[in-house]
Amino acid sequence: HEISLQDAIEMTTRYRANRPSDFPVFETFEMAAIQKLLATPGCESVRIYYGMKENMESHAILVAVNSSGEDILPEAGAASSAGGEVIILEDSYRCPPLCPKGSPLNDQ
Repeated sequence: HEISLQDAIEMTTRYRANRPSDFPVFETFEMAAIQKLLATPGCESVRIYYGMKENMESHAILVAVNSSGEDILPEAGAASSAGGEVIILEDSYRCPPLCPKGSPLNDQ
């Protein structure tokens, strides 16, 4: 799920310029990824940005937020899996196409 700061910047910029009409019903992140984000030193909350990959598919991007309401981000140019404590999450399981049946929240 981890991406670099640069990838997140490019995706959110692309999203603002090309807001999609096919925004997903929802996106699912694995518990381990969310727990790692929440374990970020100073994390008080999580912020969700929206971005686009180069194929114009929209995705949620999750970042930790400190008590002052500021994004907690890795250093620019840092690899997403460099072993640091600060991460950005993306690459969720999207609906569609991965839509479970029987939830009143997704009416699939």
